[in-house]
Amino acid sequence: MSEPKPETKEAAHSVPEPAEHSAAWGDLAYTVRSEWIVLREKEKPVAEIFSTAYVADDGGEGRPITFVFNGGPGAASAYLHVGAIGPRRIDFPRNGTLPAPPAQLVDNAESWLAFTDLVFVDPVGTGFSRIIESQDEQTKDGKPEKKDPTAFFGLKRDLESLGEFMSRWLSTRGRWGSPVFIAGESYGGFRVGKLARLLPESYGIGLSGAVLISPALEFAPLNPSDYDALPWIDKLPTMAAAAVFHGKSREFEQGTPLDEVLEATERFATTGYVAFLTRGAGLGEEERGAIVGRLADLLGLPVDLVQRAEGRISMAVFARELLRSESAVLGLYDSTVTAHDPFPDREAFEGPDPTLAGIESVYTAGINQQLRQEIGVDTDREYHLLSYEVFNSWKLDIESHAFESNVGATDDLRYGMSLNPHLKVFITHGRYDLVTPFFTTDRIRNLMRLDPDVAARLTVEHYPGGHMFYAWEDSRIAFRRSMGEFYEQALA
Repeated sequence: MSEPKPETKEAAHSVPEPAEHSAAWGDLAYTVRSEWIVLREKEKPVAEIFSTAYVADDGGEGRPITFVFNGGPGAASAYLHVGAIGPRRIDFPRNGTLPAPPAQLVDNAESWLAFTDLVFVDPVGTGFSRIIESQDEQTKDGKPEKKDPTAFFGLKRDLESLGEFMSRWLSTRGRWGSPVFIAGESYGGFRVGKLARLLPESYGIGLSGAVLISPALEFAPLNPSDYDALPWIDKLPTMAAAAVFHGKSREFEQGTPLDEVLEATERFATTGYVAFLTRGAGLGEEERGAIVGRLADLLGLPVDLVQRAEGRISMAVFARELLRSESAVLGLYDSTVTAHDPFPDREAFEGPDPTLAGIESVYTAGINQQLRQEIGVDTDREYHLLSYEVFNSWKLDIESHAFESNVGATDDLRYGMSLNPHLKVFITHGRYDLVTPFFTTDRIRNLMRLDPDVAARLTVEHYPGGHMFYAWEDSRIAFRRSMGEFYEQALA
């Protein structure tokens, strides 16, 4: 009688069964596999990361592999998975507005599967990924050691978990010889910037390319105050573009070419407007009045409103006020999208954001169709499209002095591009996104002090649309075309 085999580490913790099947995207045959990979600390399982991989059947080890994730923090990868990159996508109207329920999946002609295998990753706490709850263990003095249920909801631990996942995936699939790319949206773009340094330094994963989609490269511009200037400057071109789009601009007629609007607004934002914001009461009344007047014309807002705000119009105020006369509110993530204000008589806006809140049911239905019905994932777990528990629990789990509060990914991206002379980077935004405005990246790019050889490996390109500009058909097609060229150049 043979002796029982020792229990393997993976068998020590039970995870849901993976789902796998074969399919075709056009003439390309591929295998799709959805599965959970267990992360460990001190040989004990601590979390499960769920992913879905699309791998070409005849691609071989030399075919590129791209790891894809969204942001939040707290967002699952569904937005890019069934919105832009995967072989199946949600059928949005051409202009990216909300489709009628129920959401329908269609073949995605713009899928990146044409030139790379794809792994869509849901960070811990999102999608079907979970922290593993276990009993508190006894310490040496006999007292229980408390487990932190939010241990993975932090900047550093989140990045480490993604690095560990990628290393494990490459090992189990025998893909260490494949060119590796990473792509992330929003806070996922922040992750990409950080991982450009962390992956080669700590996990030995060399990158061929990195794609940052609507990224938040630095935290500071996300929190404007009365005492700074940059966040207000960065949002102005997007607001001016939205005012023209909705026919409210008093400086440009509706239908004025977008490039013309942006060029003039960016020039004003970095000259007269920056003087107004930085000099404040030190600026003469006549000059102040002229700047406020032009600012109000660009924004399509009443002069007295802009004057009372001292020229600092938040995205929430702009979204509420631009179309107030029509009882409509703009979307923050796509300022071309509008919705009826359910409470126009109330001082504070109490309705939902017509973009992020509006599409939640669309993406939830779309990703569940793809995973459960088309791929065959069998689990009772709820798919967490956007977890506010993760978002509200997020912390800076890095050692720093209280005065060292500047958190960003730009330095890591510069470091990674210097460390790897072959790494190519592509950064992109939607022109109508108020949350992570394109001008922030343009400004930061011009301040990166890149050597000409490094600068030649960085591409910045923007498209009509919002945060998820790929919902616009023309923008999705143009983005896919640029990505095909980017991958070809990165692999040359």
